[in-house]
Amino acid sequence: MNPVFRFATVQGQNFQWFLRRNCSVTPRQLVLIYLSLCVLSLAIGVLFWVKGATLVLPIAWIELVAVGVAFLVYARHASDGETIRLTEGQLVIEQENGGRLSRSEFRREWVRVEPGAADSSLIALSEQGRTVHIGRFVRPELRPVLAREIRMALRGA
Repeated sequence: MNPVFRFATVQGQNFQWFLRRNCSVTPRQLVLIYLSLCVLSLAIGVLFWVKGATLVLPIAWIELVAVGVAFLVYARHASDGETIRLTEGQLVIEQENGGRLSRSEFRREWVRVEPGAADSSLIALSEQGRTVHIGRFVRPELRPVLAREIRMALRGA
């Protein structure tokens, strides 16, 4: 009987988990939204400028800069995520955060999977003094399920 994996993609004896941030808007859609917001705000600002309300246009520029900065921060973290691959002899964890990629490799037989002490804490994968925390993009109540899946895959289920 094969176990059912909720998070993993299984191909033979290879397992792969993609844990990504839940983003409702892609960076491209965000650019289109921002451009339409710019056109609308500047059109209203110019209309008020022509009517004699000269402070509306500079305030519109300040607003658009602030919204643009907020959108940049959002877009920078839109592709954050974790990829966990279990192949024949090793467990590879790649974590992307704000455009920076970190990669950790563990020998399959030495990895310990330790769910956090608290319900909302991350899962710790450790080997010979090195520890990587995963599960940042998984709901806290589903982290024990993910830990169980990884444990089963490491055992060769």
